[in-house]
Amino acid sequence: MTQDSLLSTLEAFGEAWNRHDIDALMACMHEACVFEGVAGPLACGVRHEGPVAVRKAFESAWLTIPDAAWRNARCWVSGDRGVMESTFTGTAADGSRIEADMVDLLTFKDGKILVKNAFRKQRPPLPAQA
Repeated sequence: MTQDSLLSTLEAFGEAWNRHDIDALMACMHEACVFEGVAGPLACGVRHEGPVAVRKAFESAWLTIPDAAWRNARCWVSGDRGVMESTFTGTAADGSRIEADMVDLLTFKDGKILVKNAFRKQRPPLPAQA
């Protein structure tokens, strides 16, 4: 795959997150996909392996934070690796707000995302808006 085609895949992946379009997200993922989330009991946070587990983990982001958005995305690709920087925003069930910079480190295989490894700044929730 060319660097331009991988970059297009990465940009489509980011756009799908903001549309909350799980089918479009999974269309960007390799059949042997892995998602390492920002929080969890492991050194990598939490690890989800395979399309069923990854899909469920991706969907849970919108269940927990229904207005989740990844803003101001900046993406680049080098070889079989990609990076997406963004600012994650959303509102939790208690009304508190999240706004934190984050980065996804991605590995590609066969033109699709094999590994999505997410990192987010640890910032206290912001007060609910009045």
